[in-house]
Amino acid sequence: MNDLAPAAAPGPTRCADPAAGTPLRRAAPALAAYAAIRLLGVLVLAVWSAADGKDWHTLLTARWDSLWYTRVAEDGYGYAVTMPGGDIHSNLAFFPLLPWLERGLSALLPVSAADAGMAVAWLSSAAAAWALYATGERLHGPRAGIALAALWAALPVGIVQSMAYSESLFTALAAWGVYAVLTGRWVAAGVCASLAGLTRPVGVAVVAAVWLTAVATLWREHDGGIRLRAALRAHPGLPTGVLLAPLGWCGYFLWVGARQGSFTGYLDVQGGWGNGFDGGLAFGAFAWGLLNGPTAAAGVALLLGVGLVGWLYVRGVRRGQPLPLAVYGGAVLLLALTAKGYFGSKPRLMMPAYPLLLPLAAALARRRPVWSWLAIGAAAAGSAVYGAFWLNGSGPP
Repeated sequence: MNDLAPAAAPGPTRCADPAAGTPLRRAAPALAAYAAIRLLGVLVLAVWSAADGKDWHTLLTARWDSLWYTRVAEDGYGYAVTMPGGDIHSNLAFFPLLPWLERGLSALLPVSAADAGMAVAWLSSAAAAWALYATGERLHGPRAGIALAALWAALPVGIVQSMAYSESLFTALAAWGVYAVLTGRWVAAGVCASLAGLTRPVGVAVVAAVWLTAVATLWREHDGGIRLRAALRAHPGLPTGVLLAPLGWCGYFLWVGARQGSFTGYLDVQGGWGNGFDGGLAFGAFAWGLLNGPTAAAGVALLLGVGLVGWLYVRGVRRGQPLPLAVYGGAVLLLALTAKGYFGSKPRLMMPAYPLLLPLAAALARRRPVWSWLAIGAAAAGSAVYGAFWLNGSGPP
């Protein structure tokens, strides 16, 4: 069964006595592994880009969505482009926390907004790796924590973690928010959820993790004969955290609606980009088109990839993954797969779903270290090569 009590010990695999070292000292090997993998990715990108006549720095800071975030940071909202087909691409589609940080950092330091965005991404990706280590350590021990941070760094689209995009910032806030729920720090969880909701639309996944775990916690204790008031006293900060969690996401959604003159204003903005949620119909049509043509092999590979992702999620839940992790990871996965839009974005959209990697991290932790690091090293090399190829080609939209 899922662990519904976020403050309860998840069993004998819980992390060692805090006296063994400060949290940062314990996380140091994971942070070193994470930094090494991401440095490898950037170095391979630099070499590949030079051979291709491109600038690695430009690829990381001044292409695709990075340009939109920078424009918001420098000029605010209100910019839109009318496409040849009549669709309107408005910068209201981009949530404000990353541009706010870009503007603030570029005002304090002699750096451009674009470079500030890359700095935020690099720092927040390290913060995310720390949160992943803390999660893995708590559930399966220190080796699993290191493996979880390293596996996240070595994802095929891991290079996005080094770009002036919002995925790293979002994952850091989401991972620390979910960890705060696991450890019963409800106010911190609410603050992180609210900030995550100001970073990306999928911030609703963090809100869901906070809310559903809070409901399950109170329900379990009420069912055990404890009155609601006593249950709330046993979990100080829970009501505050629950109230704080949706403020960021709801605030931006309502602000865009007011600016557009429609309650569904944000959905309309996303519709202008060809995005939205259709229950997976567009994804199904895309896969069917691949299967019924000369790209049938690509269609089979796509279905195998989706099947693997689904299997990892189910395996994690069946092995007792705590409720906040199961809810958050499932919500991110569901939103990514049921959204319509450019299919090439989906691997990037699923990148914050780090709970999917927990079964792999736990399995690596049980292996001999030499075999674990060989597997992680192979994944890191593949990620570095694919990231360089991807950014010098179609890249993330």
